[in-house]
Amino acid sequence: MSAAAVPTHGSAPVERLLEAWRGETEAEAVYSVLAAREQDRKSIGVLERMAAAEVKHRRRIEHRLSELGVTPPKATEAGISPWLRLQAWLAPRDRLLARMEANEQEEITDRYERPTGDAQTDQLLHSIRGEEQTHSRQVRGLRAGGEQTPPAASVALQRILGRETWHRTGSGWISGAIYGANDGLAAVFGIVAGVSGATGGSSFVLIAGLFGAIASALSMATGAFLAERSTSEVALANIEGERRELIEHPEEEREELSLFYQLKGLSKTEADQLAERLSQNQDSMLKVLTTEELGGSTAESSHAAQSAAAAGISTFIGAMIPVLPFFWLQGLPAVATAAVVSLVAHFLVGAAKSLFTLRSWWSAGLEMTAAGVIVGGITYAVGLLVR
Repeated sequence: MSAAAVPTHGSAPVERLLEAWRGETEAEAVYSVLAAREQDRKSIGVLERMAAAEVKHRRRIEHRLSELGVTPPKATEAGISPWLRLQAWLAPRDRLLARMEANEQEEITDRYERPTGDAQTDQLLHSIRGEEQTHSRQVRGLRAGGEQTPPAASVALQRILGRETWHRTGSGWISGAIYGANDGLAAVFGIVAGVSGATGGSSFVLIAGLFGAIASALSMATGAFLAERSTSEVALANIEGERRELIEHPEEEREELSLFYQLKGLSKTEADQLAERLSQNQDSMLKVLTTEELGGSTAESSHAAQSAAAAGISTFIGAMIPVLPFFWLQGLPAVATAAVVSLVAHFLVGAAKSLFTLRSWWSAGLEMTAAGVIVGGITYAVGLLVR
């Protein structure tokens, strides 16, 4: 921004408007990505409306900037970083919405409430602040399963669910694929470092590393298979528990289903009528309750073979990284090359995990690298002592 573009009353209003403009542009992009990956029609509608509202905010800010003699940035030149876009596509929706909600609250306090010294700019930001508070409530509603969360319905529903302590949860195959490479890399890097210290980087390192990689992959694959089978058993137990609740407490189950529909926006009368109609057919009501309460988990949704393959392959790939240099090198050059390659891989795996954990990529990568240094350093030192 040139000096001529700065308004006479100072640059604080312009800087605050530009900051708000960037925030609105980023939020609109994230909500649009979330809407594109969402499957529930109602959630899609909420996210699209929130993205459209951010666009309206941005245009109001651009209009005010023009009034102040500042050329507004082009939306096509802003957007979001490739890393944030990947996070928006890959990270768990609820975790991403939780961060969006936290950002909304921070923006309300820091960006829209502090006076700028310009009355018209303050009035605009104050107006947007109220709408951002509505966004924060909508985000909380999406995380709870509906656009808004009526307090009475929410409290009553938690009372019923609190009694149903038989609910269990399991983990999916995706977590095995994500962390398999991490576990394989860390474990076999320790083996390679230790045997290198004990043997000076002889051919024994290659043998130990290969069998360590194979053993790690088979162990992870077996664990993922058994975990997925356990998840299937948990889902079956959940369904049977819900079926038992329908038989033993039919009135509370109708009330529970009605409360779920109230959380989705229906009036109490409409929700009660719908729950009453569904209760006439026990199988239909069981299916709806399973979907609403348990996320639609069923015993048939198990993918044990896919889980085992994903975990085993990813673990083997990660485990082979420290071993590869010993196919061509021996002695200290092999040890040094393996250390460098492994630590770089540690950083990349840690950074990749931040796509799902929503941490900054560099801090997650450095943390993983530090862990690799500690594991490799200790095992190499123990190997030297053994030698």
